[in-house]
Amino acid sequence: MGFIFSKSMNENMKSQQEFMLMNARLQLERQLMMQNETRERQMAMQIAWSREFLKYFGTFFGIAAISLTAGAIKKKKPAFLFPIVPLGFVLAYQYDMGYGTLIQRMKGEAENILETEKSKLQLPKGMITFENLEKARREQSKFFIDK
Repeated sequence: MGFIFSKSMNENMKSQQEFMLMNARLQLERQLMMQNETRERQMAMQIAWSREFLKYFGTFFGIAAISLTAGAIKKKKPAFLFPIVPLGFVLAYQYDMGYGTLIQRMKGEAENILETEKSKLQLPKGMITFENLEKARREQSKFFIDK
């Protein structure tokens, strides 16, 4: 009789372990999906910000370029045109970020770094461990009583 009872308990325990494993996997999948959704929304906000900034900066650049060109012609001093160069770089960067391929190029470079330059991504003193955190917490805690 004990054998039948233990066999039933083993089957029940096995099915419970499978359920827990499936549940843990489902929870992990949901967490990964949530993190990816959050990342995508943050990226979309960054691109939207760049596009909005481009509208304002483009207007400023246009007015500045016209004014500086007119001043250079009127005063006969080409030095007035020099600020257009750095402003043009900022305008080109914002356009590339909002409407160009900057994001794809950055992604490609990040993938390259992950594949070929792994050592540059290592944390000083390696990964943080629970033991290191506990040691630091004990050192900082004024209320910790070691028994």
